[in-house]
Amino acid sequence: MNLEDKRPEISYPTKWEYKIIGPSVEEMVTAVENIVADLEYDLTPSNISKKATYFSLNLLVLVPSEIVRDKIFQELKNHPAIKFVI
Repeated sequence: MNLEDKRPEISYPTKWEYKIIGPSVEEMVTAVENIVADLEYDLTPSNISKKATYFSLNLLVLVPSEIVRDKIFQELKNHPAIKFVI
């Protein structure tokens, strides 16, 4: 069986959710504003680590295509203010 056969079919545009984790909410908000500035999005708080050293945010973005969805993921992942993207 080919892995391509198991990929879900996604109709675009669609709302896609990313969870981002980092040490500074303010820096993550700025990163998100710069990365998805031209798209419709919603950013909400998610969680705080026990020692309050890491914060997580939920980012819901209306993505027009798979290319844009993947590009957003890569830009979030490579941003210095963001430690993890799920």
